[in-house]
Amino acid sequence: MDSHIQVKNLNVYYGKQHALKDINIEIPKNQITVIMGPSGCGKTTLLKTFNRFLELLDGAQITGEVLVDGKNIYDADVDVTEVRKAVGLLAQRPSPLPMSIYDNIAYGMHIHKMKKDRKEYKAAVRYYLEVAGLWEEVQKRLHEPATSLSIGQQQRLCLARGLAVEPEIILGDEPTSALDPISSQNIESRLLDLKKQYTTVIVTHTLRQAKRLADYVIYMYLGEVIEAGPAKEVFTNPKHERTRQYLEGLF
Repeated sequence: MDSHIQVKNLNVYYGKQHALKDINIEIPKNQITVIMGPSGCGKTTLLKTFNRFLELLDGAQITGEVLVDGKNIYDADVDVTEVRKAVGLLAQRPSPLPMSIYDNIAYGMHIHKMKKDRKEYKAAVRYYLEVAGLWEEVQKRLHEPATSLSIGQQQRLCLARGLAVEPEIILGDEPTSALDPISSQNIESRLLDLKKQYTTVIVTHTLRQAKRLADYVIYMYLGEVIEAGPAKEVFTNPKHERTRQYLEGLF
């Protein structure tokens, strides 16, 4: 397996609570990895170790290694800003910036000085809105507030905004949980298209969504990885009894 992320002996504590316990996994490159398991098992905690967002929580303590392209992102010489640029996060609920649709996409590119002139920025804004499947819907509204969009459109805007800074990896923390079925299908379709260019890691509570999206599956329970492997193998012939029970809806 061509791994993009390697996790070695990862432990996370919230005060005295041992949230993640000796995690050792690999995330394949240019595939969709789905992290699944019951509520409170550590799925989102694990996801947020991949871009160092967990450090933003008071009291969180992290030990072990998370290697992206072979480099431990928790090393002292690593620029956290660059980590978060390379590893984008699509949250449960969309969070458009309090500015226009156009500026939401251009903002990150301006911060990182990624384009030379206004013409390049305009072309890039259009491109990423097209990638997110939003251009046709907003091309005449680019200077309206992003908050005027529907919640499904806002989530696709957030996807476009994240892609505009040219990440290597897309993280999704239940990215369709707040959306209606049609908007959810839109996001799923975009993620399937994008896996040719990006490594994608999704947390989901929905087993049906996991089966639609996953190339690779990580099943967690009570802060531990119980099973990990290609989706077809895990879904059709799970190696662990607890995985089988989860897939059969027994808990």
